[in-house]
Amino acid sequence: MSTLLQLSSEAQDLLFRQARTANTFTDEPVTDEQVEAIQDLVKYGPTAMNSQPLRVILVRSDDARARLLKHMSDGNRDKTGTAPLVAILAADTNFNEHLPQVFPHAEGAKDWFPDAQAREAMARLNAGLQIGYFVMGVRAAGLAAGPMTGFDAAGIDEDLLAGTGYRTMVIVNIGHPGENAWFDRLPRLEHEQVVSTL
Repeated sequence: MSTLLQLSSEAQDLLFRQARTANTFTDEPVTDEQVEAIQDLVKYGPTAMNSQPLRVILVRSDDARARLLKHMSDGNRDKTGTAPLVAILAADTNFNEHLPQVFPHAEGAKDWFPDAQAREAMARLNAGLQIGYFVMGVRAAGLAAGPMTGFDAAGIDEDLLAGTGYRTMVIVNIGHPGENAWFDRLPRLEHEQVVSTL
């Protein structure tokens, strides 16, 4: 099937077939330049109204890392404590403030979202799309990503993101895979279980 795709086999393997969720990392650092290159690639992924609500908060200081670790589940705390780089991926519930910049042809679009609950739902859906793009961008940079949802999101929002309007969705560890980085790959659903025709 890979011959039907435009990507080279090597790129398919890098992004999908051989890419894995890493659980250990080497101590080689992840630079700001690498993160900027990742974001420069993945920013082109589609979102509704080009809203781009994903916010990436890099946890670099010892203080911020210690505060984050308090909110991680037991199974995720150690690997988050030792990863070269940790990023909080959050949805900006005030994404509409940027619509004059990113959706300029629709005058007044910023004011189309007066309901905070509906605005947050849109932010979360589209940030979720962007989280997938971000993980693929990390892989495209030759790095491994360890995305996790085992944490106290409300605690992180209150402790590290207070006053921003950001809502934590995923924590991702980023770096070069270390020793015994992978669990055994689990089965995938078959085509017929996923794709149907009406």
